[in-house]
Amino acid sequence: MPYIQTRTNISIPKDREENIKKKLGEVASIIGKSESYLMTEFVENCDLYFRGVNTEPIAFVDVKLYGSSDKYEEMTEAITEITNSELGIDPKNIYVSYAEYKDWGNNGHNF
Repeated sequence: MPYIQTRTNISIPKDREENIKKKLGEVASIIGKSESYLMTEFVENCDLYFRGVNTEPIAFVDVKLYGSSDKYEEMTEAITEITNSELGIDPKNIYVSYAEYKDWGNNGHNF
């Protein structure tokens, strides 16, 4: 908690994936979490279309959180910067979404 999934229509080299994972761990600190609480997933080479085409690199970053936060603007800015700098995706082609959950479990128990 949180869980961040990055879906893109391009390949993600392993070194870039590692850089993004580490930087997303730093983003988690915006909401008071460390990388040790963060789960990440990378889905590359998706059939993503934006504005009816997929001729440019596109990313959809989905953030799921336990509880709520008032830091979404700050997080979106950081996630967009990371995705742009590491994958070269134009910020206008990056969507970031958030979902809040009151029920979240780990290690056989709910928080």
